[in-house]
Amino acid sequence: MTILRQKMINEMKLRGFTKSTQDNYVMAIARLAGFYKESPDKIGKEKVQAYLLNLYDNQKLSWGSCRAIASAIRFFYMQVLGCEEIRLWIPPRKVEIKLPEILSKEEVEHLLSALSNLKHRTLLMTTYAGGLRVGEVVKLQAKDIDSQRMMIRITQGKGRKDRYTMLAERLLIQLRDYWKIYHPSVYLFPGMKLNQPLSRQSAHLIYHAAKIKAGITKEGGIHSLRHAFATHMLEAGVDLRTIQLMMGHSSIRSTMRYLHLSSMHMSSIRSPLDLLDLRDSKQLQ
Repeated sequence: MTILRQKMINEMKLRGFTKSTQDNYVMAIARLAGFYKESPDKIGKEKVQAYLLNLYDNQKLSWGSCRAIASAIRFFYMQVLGCEEIRLWIPPRKVEIKLPEILSKEEVEHLLSALSNLKHRTLLMTTYAGGLRVGEVVKLQAKDIDSQRMMIRITQGKGRKDRYTMLAERLLIQLRDYWKIYHPSVYLFPGMKLNQPLSRQSAHLIYHAAKIKAGITKEGGIHSLRHAFATHMLEAGVDLRTIQLMMGHSSIRSTMRYLHLSSMHMSSIRSPLDLLDLRDSKQLQ
């Protein structure tokens, strides 16, 4: 590891950046250096600007991705190299809002039933049953499962916040069966090294393999199970505030978007077309 990279990591640690953010920022600077084949501290503002425009125009990266890379570069120049504020221009555009494709309850059943590996099935069941992010489920420990209160404790989730979510009875039975065979020592779902958690990438691969086996063609990765949890809870009549707390959303606005995804919410609304008094189409020539 170069001195410059270590200095950047140290600066991010001092500011409390998450490990994933540190990795993304370091990767952004490494790619900038690789593009020009020179040390990043030797690359001037004009070259940086040209690089960002290349990402946007030629490599067709999304506007959001370019903004994230610009933030990493800005941090590197200002906080690591001690330069004055660097202004990087990116073509402005409206942020695209895309709704995820939601798995139906039947599709979740097929997904989980397609798994023959006990560890893999328990991992995905836990993700869905608690509405967990992938980074949260892989870091779960046995002590986080509170069978007395029927809750799962998520330690230092997104935004460095602790929270609780529900522990389903069926999941508790599954976890007990899993425990009898695997006896995890530290993390509930360990990786190749028993004292380290399963990687996020491995969890994603497990989900995609199960999705293929179940014949599910909807887009989305393992985070789809979290979306499905929130949507199915809303359709079951659970109020938005409770779902917000279990999901760990800072704002109720983040939770309210599931109103757009709930089939129950849509089916309860009558279209104005259905209110019109029209002749039956069979009477038309």
